[in-house]
Amino acid sequence: METLIAALLPGTLEPWTAGGLVAVSFIASLLTAALGLGSGLLMVAVMAGAVPPSALIPVHGVIQLGSNLGRAVLFRQHVRRSILAWFALGAVVGVSIGAGVAVSLPKSVLLVVIGVFVLVSTWAPKLGNRPVPVRGFALVGAATAFVTMFVGATGPFLAPFLAPERLGDRQATVGTFAACMSLKHGLKVAAFAAAGFAYLPWLPLCAVMIAAGFLGTLFGRAIVVRMPERAFRMGFRLLLTALALRILWQAFAS
Repeated sequence: METLIAALLPGTLEPWTAGGLVAVSFIASLLTAALGLGSGLLMVAVMAGAVPPSALIPVHGVIQLGSNLGRAVLFRQHVRRSILAWFALGAVVGVSIGAGVAVSLPKSVLLVVIGVFVLVSTWAPKLGNRPVPVRGFALVGAATAFVTMFVGATGPFLAPFLAPERLGDRQATVGTFAACMSLKHGLKVAAFAAAGFAYLPWLPLCAVMIAAGFLGTLFGRAIVVRMPERAFRMGFRLLLTALALRILWQAFAS
């Protein structure tokens, strides 16, 4: 059995490490469903310590694509297509520009960028609602798609522009956000494939992590979290901080 599992994994990844990533995918989705925390940020922070830097953002993109695509399909009738269309126009430009830079970025620099991003996203004051005209989503798409080529998890940047107050109801927010994120991650995955990244060895692990994330979402909706939310959020921040510092140490040590 162990030989079979090893055969389905990239040569650089140990079975116990892969099992840990699957478990984190489940936990991250569970926390997101139960408390509204960002699974993408936790996943990229954990994966940075286990996945080679050259594979980190492409593989994370596949997992996030699978995670968001399910919600986008589920809420497809509520997606604001005018917003999605302008966002898509900008995202194509952002990914095209970012791809040319990301593939040539030294591994140590990439790790520093991710570590700093996790720290800033964890501790910086949250952005309030940011109303923009529909055409302004072309700029939002370009900016967030460019950034996602380096740090992967850009949901916190997009969320303020898609507040329920702007779209009218929660379903529209969930559907439009998931559709925009799916599009962005899909473009990112395609860009790295065009640049020569070999996804095939990673697909079995990605499929299992996506499935684990789906199960985590189901459990997260069903359970009642007993820990006070404020205490939990602080613990979550401290965990992300420790992971970010580990990423920075890894970058400078290399």
